[in-house]
Amino acid sequence: MTTLDQPRSARARTLLWLRAEAVAVLAVSLAFYGCTGAKWRLFAVLFLVPDIAMVFYLLSQKAGSMAYNTVHCYVLPLALVFFAVAGKRGSLLPFALIWIAHIAFDRALGYGLKYPGSFHETHLGAVGKDPS
Repeated sequence: MTTLDQPRSARARTLLWLRAEAVAVLAVSLAFYGCTGAKWRLFAVLFLVPDIAMVFYLLSQKAGSMAYNTVHCYVLPLALVFFAVAGKRGSLLPFALIWIAHIAFDRALGYGLKYPGSFHETHLGAVGKDPS
């Protein structure tokens, strides 16, 4: 049985768990950001920077989804966390935490990784559609 064969209520519960997970990641990243001593003004200024990747949708749907997914995946900001900690470059940690918070915020709102066919089709379902 594939994911699409699951009853709608099972998919809705799974999406609820994924959104709850995103809220938890957002809360932890905000808490850790607060511990860094970085200014909240920096957070406010940089919070939406990852969305600049949407400019690539002007080139094509494929380029847009690739750019969006590249900056809305936890791999790069977690690599930055590792580099900041392992390389003793703590000044980079706030930037990684802002990035992680942005991704988590988007996921909590239902904006998932994009499929190349449509901006509105994501790994969390269709943006703006009730999954139940």
